[in-house]
Amino acid sequence: MPSLRDTIAADLRTQITAGHLQAGARLPSEPRLAAQYKVSTPTLRNALALLQAEGLIDKIHGKGNYVRHPLRRLTYAEGHLTPDVDLHVTIRTTNLRARGDLIPLLKVPSRTPLTEFLCLTHQGERPHSMARIYVPRLEPAELPWPRAGQAETREVVAARLPTPEEASTLRLSTTLAVLAITRVSADITGRVIEVARLTLPGDRTEALFTTHHTIEERKTEG
Repeated sequence: MPSLRDTIAADLRTQITAGHLQAGARLPSEPRLAAQYKVSTPTLRNALALLQAEGLIDKIHGKGNYVRHPLRRLTYAEGHLTPDVDLHVTIRTTNLRARGDLIPLLKVPSRTPLTEFLCLTHQGERPHSMARIYVPRLEPAELPWPRAGQAETREVVAARLPTPEEASTLRLSTTLAVLAITRVSADITGRVIEVARLTLPGDRTEALFTTHHTIEERKTEG
């Protein structure tokens, strides 16, 4: 038997998908909705949290809950988001020192000079995703860099809740899962040339992985 939370969420979801509650519309206040469904405010908020996690509504502090405008789902494949026709990126650079798990990821000594590129991607006016890219800062004698070029990329994908910084930057509910991708690129010598950490909201992103198989033909001797 569905819980009260699930029943309320299902009713509101139906109203949204049927167009009775249109994109941009403000939902009745939480006390009013709680009275309408004859439940406690915590139960009502749990139902709204489900809809937030599904990307159907936004909760704006001090203003209320609003039906979200439909967002285009984008695909992450081979290190890129597609389609990217309406995406634009802002980049901020910071110089820092290697610490924490950046040391084993980059295979560098502690406090090695790094450059961080903070890339914030927007879809229209709305933040879509963010990435932090780390590269070692080399001495002039070591340039041009990388000497051998990129030869291998390894990606680790995990689903988790956003950090407070990610939720604030991307305007996400703290209950909405994100795809966290750690991408490590190395040259043909095995030297790590770049580490990227991408945060992609789970309600508007899908990851595509393609496996290429090599088929060897068997030769028969006559």
